[in-house]
Amino acid sequence: MSDLTREKARAALQWLVECGADEAIGEAPVNRLARATPNHGPKTSPAINEAPVVRPHVTTPTKIETPTTASSEGIAAACQSLEQLRAALSTFDGCELKRHATNLVFADGNPSGGIMFIGEAPGADEDRQGLPFVGRAGQLLDRMLAAIGLDRQTVYITNIVNWRPPGNREPSPEEAAICLPFLYRHIELANPKLLVLLGAVPVRHLTGLQGILRHRGRWEIYRCPSSGREIPVMLTLHPAYLLRQPSAKRLAWQDLTAISRRAKSLGLA
Repeated sequence: MSDLTREKARAALQWLVECGADEAIGEAPVNRLARATPNHGPKTSPAINEAPVVRPHVTTPTKIETPTTASSEGIAAACQSLEQLRAALSTFDGCELKRHATNLVFADGNPSGGIMFIGEAPGADEDRQGLPFVGRAGQLLDRMLAAIGLDRQTVYITNIVNWRPPGNREPSPEEAAICLPFLYRHIELANPKLLVLLGAVPVRHLTGLQGILRHRGRWEIYRCPSSGREIPVMLTLHPAYLLRQPSAKRLAWQDLTAISRRAKSLGLA
């Protein structure tokens, strides 16, 4: 991870204060009013959910077979580079979302950085600029990354779908099913060592799990459909949710520190 500049350090500190981290304490809360319990010898520490739980690659909730889905699978599979994948998406007309969007929103950041963040869908700002996470949620994501020594030069960012849904609504199951083959290929070509899923929509489509608040903070396994390669994946909250629910930033901070530890263990720090 690159050294923090003064501006990035200030942004990181701002994020920590917004999370409520206004003093130097341990990672876990301590009830200092509780009575001390006698020590009866060594105890087995509860397992920390750092080790990935092997789970098969599941896309059943949105895997709707249509002629268009079959077409996107074939087109995506033929791409041998990220440049080819971007070009294929720019000429692909099988997704209704493209008719209402201004720009294709492919990705941003460093595809060689080893850490890939996947969000839900572009919003209005992303549609105008053709880049993911550039609006208010994206600015918060930048501060979150800076808090653990990352930035857009060290991570790679994309979404489940590559065009803005009208009214910033959630992508429909059909729209996601059409775009998912491109995302699967995107992951294979970027070849990250670590995946981070931001919010309920990417979690549902890439793991089959329902309910982000129930599952956030967990390490799972993403299995590439073609190669079978397994990638550790963290399930966490979307920055847009944190803007609506600032009290949830403390949960996001727990996830961020877990991501930082795993990145270091994989040689990405």
